[in-house]
Amino acid sequence: MTTVAEPLLRPQLLVRGPGLRPRRLAHDPLLWVVRAPEPGRPLDASVLDTGERRRAAALRRPAERALYVTAHSALRRVLGAYTGLRAASVPLVRLRCPHCGGPHGRPAVAGPFGAKVHFSLSHSDGLALIGLATTPIGVDVQAVPGLRVAVDTSRSLHPAEQRELERLPQSAFPGAFTRCWTRKEAYLKATGEGVSGAALRGLYVGAGERPAALPGRTSADVDVPVGWEAACVVLSDPATPPGRPPVPYASRGSRGRR
Repeated sequence: MTTVAEPLLRPQLLVRGPGLRPRRLAHDPLLWVVRAPEPGRPLDASVLDTGERRRAAALRRPAERALYVTAHSALRRVLGAYTGLRAASVPLVRLRCPHCGGPHGRPAVAGPFGAKVHFSLSHSDGLALIGLATTPIGVDVQAVPGLRVAVDTSRSLHPAEQRELERLPQSAFPGAFTRCWTRKEAYLKATGEGVSGAALRGLYVGAGERPAALPGRTSADVDVPVGWEAACVVLSDPATPPGRPPVPYASRGSRGRR
């Protein structure tokens, strides 16, 4: 199996019209950055399904709700463009966890399109990242936290990553920590394992300038605006564990781990 760590990937800005004109979906992932709308701007939730609208309505913070609606609508528009389905009709399911069989594996398009178009969505503090690929993909974007939060949260990382971070000056710590965290989450979303304490501590992705090479994975950092860090991981083997039927899709709120 191949082991690849790629340089920085540069996503395109998702807009209506030309931005949704399908490009060839081949070996390289396609990435889009989505920004939250201006405060007070009307939200268009017309393509969301009933469950997505219900989850959006449950979000108390207007900014959080606006990002959720915008990001999930953008995802449906992208999937509609690449499957030929109406955005509002794209059937989404969540695959079973490859380890425990629970209903928290990767999200997917139901039916025959699900084997051809794989996707991932992440959003954080006003910015969203969408990824499409021909094999399972995971993307993650995170706003860079303050030093204290970064230091406290870094204790859940792999011991080698903690040592790498400890060697950095305080000014570089939050960004490097967030870069490491997004690499880790992107990997776990691509495999469908989900984030857990054991996975965070046991998986080594590195906190340096480039992600560590991972067996059977192509891993890269993603170029996003200052104040955020992002990563993308694509699996080389599209196979999913047998005997694990999908379950109805359920999002996970404003920081949906898709």
